[in-house]
Amino acid sequence: MISLLSYILLAVVAGFCLPTQAGINAQLNLWSRSAILAATISFAVGTIGLAIYAFVLRIPWPAGDAVSRYPWWIWSGGLIGAFFVASTIVLAPRLGATAMVALIVAGQMIASLILDHFGWLGYPTHPASGLRMLGVALLVAGVVLIRLF
Repeated sequence: MISLLSYILLAVVAGFCLPTQAGINAQLNLWSRSAILAATISFAVGTIGLAIYAFVLRIPWPAGDAVSRYPWWIWSGGLIGAFFVASTIVLAPRLGATAMVALIVAGQMIASLILDHFGWLGYPTHPASGLRMLGVALLVAGVVLIRLF
């Protein structure tokens, strides 16, 4: 069984990826002269990498008839990811890594609080208590401080 510490370390490593990926993709944008083309190239390389990984692990595809049993919006994750990557390509050179990530984290925390409160998208319900909202407000205040200074 994987320990909680392993998951925490994975989250920290994933966090390192955001500003790193944004910086790499911003450089790709300079080469391609298009944020959309840079995001497309980034996703294509990622898709190829994941396809190879799935092939090596022999992960089977779901049955074709399973598609109709799930809501239409489960397919929107890729579009949201594309928007996110294209946005970081535009934002990274204009805001810098720290402000960009801080603002993204602020948006993530606000959305997370709402998703948890209502239990949307399959998340377990965690009410937006006063202390949870204070925690998000403090993170947003930190974003403001980072952006101002």
